[in-house]
Amino acid sequence: MKLAVVGGGSTYTPELIDGIAGRRSTLDVDEIVLVDPDAYRVEAVGGFSQRLLDHAGHPARVRTTQSLEEGVDGASAVLIQLRVGGQRARRSDETFPHACGCVGQETTGAGGLAKALRTVPVVLDIADRVRKIAGDDTWIVNFTNPVGIVTRALLNEGHRAVGLCNVAINLQRQFGKLLGVGADDVKLVHTGLNHLSWERGALVDGVDRLPELLDQHLDYLSNEVSVPEKWLRRMNVVPSYYLKYFYAHDEQVTKQRTERPRADVVSDVEEELLKIYLDPDQNTKPESLEKRGGAYYSEAAVQLVHALTAGGPAEEHVVNVRNDGTFPFLPDDAVIETRSTVDSKGATPIPQPAVEPQYSGLISATTAYEFLALEAALKGGRDRVADALLAHPLVGQYSKADTLADSLVQINREYLPWARG
Repeated sequence: MKLAVVGGGSTYTPELIDGIAGRRSTLDVDEIVLVDPDAYRVEAVGGFSQRLLDHAGHPARVRTTQSLEEGVDGASAVLIQLRVGGQRARRSDETFPHACGCVGQETTGAGGLAKALRTVPVVLDIADRVRKIAGDDTWIVNFTNPVGIVTRALLNEGHRAVGLCNVAINLQRQFGKLLGVGADDVKLVHTGLNHLSWERGALVDGVDRLPELLDQHLDYLSNEVSVPEKWLRRMNVVPSYYLKYFYAHDEQVTKQRTERPRADVVSDVEEELLKIYLDPDQNTKPESLEKRGGAYYSEAAVQLVHALTAGGPAEEHVVNVRNDGTFPFLPDDAVIETRSTVDSKGATPIPQPAVEPQYSGLISATTAYEFLALEAALKGGRDRVADALLAHPLVGQYSKADTLADSLVQINREYLPWARG
């Protein structure tokens, strides 16, 4: 099987390769093509990736290319992991909202919208080309943020796509360790949207062990997801790490204004990693790769690709998929992040208990924003940007929406053709 990775020059790609090397018996990959316009980065990453596979005794060969068409031709699956504008644009996403007292973050709020506007047209163009070259049956696994919006764009255009995030598998692994069971034995009742989700259950052999986790490991879980212990105890759920931007918005803004932007930290880590990757004697994953973020991304990606391409029985994964009635309070074409069965036909959400109002309300409001954000990304226009911001729970005021829209368009003008006229 051939696997193509678009954005393969990412310094995090070796994490994916390491995951493939560790799953030789289940994922039958013999060729991995890293596609990236940055020749220096992709060659450095590609060479190191091959050494990782060789060291693990995995027979797959790694190729690198700057040509998308060459890279995806004959691929059974294409993983898209882009960052349009690089860390420079990310730094802007993380800082410009502060002027209005809003949180700066690359996947939600005004920063998340900026990223969506830059990213959706690029990913759709790539997907169209993948479909033309590799064929309609090729699976697209989208890891590109904001995952929910980008995945909905792909599905609306008829692409064979599934969205993936590492939040759920990270919590699943932690729950398994805390409970003393295998991680794969834990089935999450994962509810919500990408980066707006809650674990409402942790099933082991059909028994919900979440109450036990909250009772015995409250302090650890509180620290891990940045939510007060008293809130966890009262609500009896474990929110994703990203809920702190909603539940403690003002505190996060104050904190961000005094901290170094994450983009700057990542830039330094990337520089360090590239130097390591260029060392011909380096053939194992460096510890500094953990600083890059995205814990368990490789496991999630490798397992999902296996489920989509192996032709075996359905597996259970938490993915981004069409709602199709799973949450009755959302339109069918909304993209939700939920526990699903996955096989070569795609992903099908597993029914869930009714969602409580304290979660369904925020899910509904954010979904409305995501619909408007996609409209802005596809059609352009400063007013569409302002409308999307006004609908976002983290903005929601006329004056802030208008000011942020003007700043967003000005800062990202080079990436938005409609803004350059």
